[in-house]
Amino acid sequence: MQDAIDEKAEAERRLWKEIDDVRFGMLGMPASGDHFQPMTAFAEPEDNALWFFTSDNNGLIRALADGHDMAMFIVQAKGQDYQACIGGRLTEDKDRSRIERYWSPMVAAWFPRGKDDPSLTLLRFNLTDAETWASKGGVRFAWEMARANLTGDTPDIGRQQHITLA
Repeated sequence: MQDAIDEKAEAERRLWKEIDDVRFGMLGMPASGDHFQPMTAFAEPEDNALWFFTSDNNGLIRALADGHDMAMFIVQAKGQDYQACIGGRLTEDKDRSRIERYWSPMVAAWFPRGKDDPSLTLLRFNLTDAETWASKGGVRFAWEMARANLTGDTPDIGRQQHITLA
């Protein structure tokens, strides 16, 4: 039992670490029929939430207005040894304190009228679950590919895991 608890805690820790390291991913709402789009995430693990700056004319805002709120955020680690598809609920939020907290030159480049740009809004993504894939890289990956081709077995290159966050 304790091993399962430790494993879940480690899986969550790794998920938040990868989000924080990469910060970029693809955000979308599958039910809306729109394509996913690149977004920068601002993580708040203590609340199981991600925040995104966007404009009020973004397709995600329109999808929210149409009644869609289930979203997914896809993250790929820089070393390509970790991927996650994170599910949750998206809401529009104009939280001024978070605008102040996360404002940066990178964000300012998208909003030349500054923090008071009338089109500026935030999306809050409340995470519910994630599917993660952690793979072994380097020599181990090469070895497993060679072994699989020689033996006809499936390579053992990592682990897939489901994490419940809500």
